[in-house]
Amino acid sequence: MAQTGVAGCRQATGGGRVAVVDIGSNSIRLEIFDGLTRAFCPLFNEKVICGLGRGLKSTGRLSEEGVEMALVNLPRFTRMARGMGAATVDMLATAAVREAENGAEFIAEVERRCGHAVRVLSGVEEARVSALGVLAGMPDADGVMGDLGGGSLELVEIGDGALGDSATLSLGTLRLLDLAKEGDGAVRREIDRCLERIGWLERLRDRSFYAVGGAWRNLARIHMGQVGYPLPVIQGYTLSRRDAEEFARVLARLGKRSLVGISGVARRRQDILPHAALLLRRILRLCQPNQVVLSAYGLREGFVFDRLPAEERAKDPLLAAAADLGAREGRFGDLGALLAEWTGPLFAEQDPASRRLRQAACHLSDLAWREHSDYRASQALYRVLHYPFSGLDHSGRAFVAYAVYNRYGRADAAKAATARALLTPQEAERARVLGLALRLAYRLSGGTRALLESTKLVLEDGELHLVLPGDGSVPLGEAVERRFQALIQASSAGRGRIVE
Repeated sequence: MAQTGVAGCRQATGGGRVAVVDIGSNSIRLEIFDGLTRAFCPLFNEKVICGLGRGLKSTGRLSEEGVEMALVNLPRFTRMARGMGAATVDMLATAAVREAENGAEFIAEVERRCGHAVRVLSGVEEARVSALGVLAGMPDADGVMGDLGGGSLELVEIGDGALGDSATLSLGTLRLLDLAKEGDGAVRREIDRCLERIGWLERLRDRSFYAVGGAWRNLARIHMGQVGYPLPVIQGYTLSRRDAEEFARVLARLGKRSLVGISGVARRRQDILPHAALLLRRILRLCQPNQVVLSAYGLREGFVFDRLPAEERAKDPLLAAAADLGAREGRFGDLGALLAEWTGPLFAEQDPASRRLRQAACHLSDLAWREHSDYRASQALYRVLHYPFSGLDHSGRAFVAYAVYNRYGRADAAKAATARALLTPQEAERARVLGLALRLAYRLSGGTRALLESTKLVLEDGELHLVLPGDGSVPLGEAVERRFQALIQASSAGRGRIVE
C-alpha cells in the first residue's frame, strides 16, 4: 500500500477536483486530480494490491481474498474522495472484473457500498483510454503503447497525436503467473502465439515502445538502481532496445529468492516480474523498436484527458503546467512570457524545442522565493527535477532545473550534479547563461513587471547592451554590474556595456 501527494497543486476552479477509482486486476487505486485543465496535477494517489484476478484463468472467478480486500478499501476510497472535495468520482473496472463469472455480482456490491456507479471498460475502451494517457504526457509519442495489467495487455499504435490500430491480449501478469504452472515453456509459447497474430505490430520497427503499468515501472526502477541512473523519475525514462532486451533477458531468468535481494522490487510483485520481463523481451525481439520509453501516465490520466475540452487538450502540457505554477507561486504572478522575451536576444538562433524549454524555465524562475536564501538554489533545482511535469524528457527536465538553479546562484554546485549528468556540456552552458540572465532580470526588477518592462537586453555586433531607463527608476548598483559582467563572461558576447 502506498500514498503520495504533490505539494503546490491547486484546487481547480473550473469543474472542481476529479477523482478516479481504478479497479484493476492486480491493484485498486484512488487518484485525485486538481481539475479539468491541461495542467492537471495529482493531489492524492493511493494503491492497494488486492489481486482480484489471481486464479481467474483456472477458476473463472475473482479471488475471494481480493474481493474481500477491495470491498473494504473501495468504500474508503470514495469517502476520502468526497472528503477531499472531489466534484466527480468515476469508478472504472478492467479485465478481471469484465471477464469473471462473478464480476457482475462484485460490481453490484461495490455500487451498493460506495454509492457510485462502476463503469466496466471493454478491452477496446481500456486500450483507448490508456493510450490517451500516454499522449497526455507525451504529445509527440510515435510508436506503440503497451499497457500491462494483471488481466490483460493493451496495445495501441500512436503517432501524430492520434490513435491507430489496437488490440487487447490475455497476457496480463496474473494470467501468465497461472500459466507458468503448466511448465517453463508455456508462458513463452502463449506470449508468442498472441503477439504473432497482431500483424500491425510490424509497424513498431525502428519506432518507440511506450511501456505502461506497474510491473514494467518496477522493472524500470530496478534498472535505474542497477546502472546508477541519477534521476529516479519514471516518466520519460528511456532505454535503448539492446539495453532493454538484455536487462529483460536477465530478469526473466531470476527466481523469487533472487528478486528479494534486489533493491526496488515491490514485495507483492516479486512473483510476476520475471513474466513481465519475458513479455517485454518477446515484444522487443518480435517488433524491433529502437527504444523503450516508460510512461507514468496511463488509464486514469487518459480518462481525465479525454474529458478535457478540445482547446485544453491542444495546449502544450509543459508550458501549461509551468505557467500555472508560475502564476500561483511567483511573488507577483507569472512573468514567464515577459522573461522569455527579455532573455531572447541571448538565444536568437534557438530552435523551437530549445525556445520551449527556455520559456518553461522563465515561468518557473520565481519558484523558490519563499525558501531561506541559503537554500533557494538547491530547493528550486530539486523541485523542478521531481515535479510531475509532462511533455518533458529527462534532459529537458534537467535543462529547466539547472537554469532555475543558476537563477538563484550556485550555492552548492555538488547538488546540481544530477542535472549536469543528464546534459551535454553545451546544454549545461546554455542553461547556465539563461539562469544568469534571469538572475540579472530579478536584480533589476525585483520580480515586478513594470520595472522589468522598462529595461532590455540588446545584442549588437557581438556586444551585449543592458538598456536601463534614463529617469533613474531602475538604479544602477554594484550588484547589477556584477551580475551583468557574469552574464557577459558566460555568454557568447565577449563584451558589453550598460546604456542609460
